[in-house]
Amino acid sequence: MKREDAKKLSDKLTMRKRSTWFSLDKEEVFAYSKEYMKFIGKSVTERLAVKNLVDLLESRGFKPVSSFEKTGVKRGDRIYLTKDNKALIATVIGEDLKEGIDMVAAHLDAPRLDLKPSPLVEDSEIAMLKTHYYGGVKKYQWLNIPLAFVGTVIKSNGESVDVSIGLKSEDPVFVISDLLPHLDNREGDFRKVFQGKDLNAMSGTIPIVEGKDFENPVKLMFLNLLYEKYGLVEEDFFSADIQLVPALEPREVGLDRSMIGAYGHDDRVCSYSALTALADMSSIDNPKRTAMVLLFDREEIGSEGVTGAKGQFWVTFIEKLLNLSGAKGLYEIDFLLEKSRMLSGDVAAGFDPTFKDAHDQANVARFGYGIAILKYTGSRGKSGTSEASAEFMGYVRRLLNQKGVHWQSTILGEVDRGGGGTVAKFFAERGVTVVDAGTPVFGMHSPFELLSKADLYETYRAYKVFLEGGDV
Repeated sequence: MKREDAKKLSDKLTMRKRSTWFSLDKEEVFAYSKEYMKFIGKSVTERLAVKNLVDLLESRGFKPVSSFEKTGVKRGDRIYLTKDNKALIATVIGEDLKEGIDMVAAHLDAPRLDLKPSPLVEDSEIAMLKTHYYGGVKKYQWLNIPLAFVGTVIKSNGESVDVSIGLKSEDPVFVISDLLPHLDNREGDFRKVFQGKDLNAMSGTIPIVEGKDFENPVKLMFLNLLYEKYGLVEEDFFSADIQLVPALEPREVGLDRSMIGAYGHDDRVCSYSALTALADMSSIDNPKRTAMVLLFDREEIGSEGVTGAKGQFWVTFIEKLLNLSGAKGLYEIDFLLEKSRMLSGDVAAGFDPTFKDAHDQANVARFGYGIAILKYTGSRGKSGTSEASAEFMGYVRRLLNQKGVHWQSTILGEVDRGGGGTVAKFFAERGVTVVDAGTPVFGMHSPFELLSKADLYETYRAYKVFLEGGDV
């Protein structure tokens, strides 16, 4: 075969992916990224993420589901629901709700350090906050970095108080100190060397009164300052959701400013992309199919609890929509879910050339190549995954190709190397056709993760064309 004929055959038969930077409008990418950085910087907990996303929704004409209980719902209605201020669902009603929903699901929680129910102790005249890590973290990454004290407290009288110390430049921060290298002779597996019981944050050293005969004078100083600022007492910790999160502002990374470094990309990047995609749908005033975004809590610890994907609130919400639309059939929701399609939006492991052996290089997501599609997740023998069908993979592929959205195929690491899961399997169990699709990330679960602005933008575009629906 002649070289030119082989070249034509290669162009016809082989799959060639190229960097999105050669075809995207850089100004659009950077403009979208700028707004995302504003969001991720002020959404350091799932509660704050819900608050900020609700503000976005209401500015775009979305109303709480309670507003429709007397009038019912109709095509084009924009509706949202929050659950315990930690989870959020938003939807735009289509022509016939019973014909199924096009959904994107993501999660709002991120790895962090939660305060224990009785967190404040004094040891050797140092006030310390005891923590319990949440999600899969490398504990050493949380040492000697500035941490912010953020959360919500319910006082004894039922009053809700939001607390935030460390996010403003003038605020003090908290630090978990590590042992100096000159004295550190610990050896062995880092997972055993760095233990959760040692994640205690330095919180104060000034005693409130002089004298050795007064018990815990530094702890009392901390409590007094907390009382002066928020009116809280020590028992209020018992009814509080307080986290220590990285006190690090989002930053552009690289001399070309092509990346974003921030805490919580996993998975607030997919949450933000999905919500803005829903609000920006070209068919939002007159959609053919119902479009919905579901943003959960608790994914990092198995989706347990009432605000997780295993919970019932999202099912109840859809049932309520069916009732408000006039559907009364006993099994309507089961039939509806069987007709529904979903992109499970969760971040993918980006290819870091420093750690080549962790990946199958033919099946790995690369920065700047678009949204990453995972046919399956799981671990060792595909355990714990739902795995998308060839038919649905074909639909997603045709849709993204037709709309000019850049995408890439990936899996979660080399076989037998490790693994993980998403919320996809919980929806598959209910009959929803689903595949994982999200933004590639470096340093996943660390206090300062990295992503490509181009991939962020293509994730938004992919969710948008999927929610807009259409047969391809």
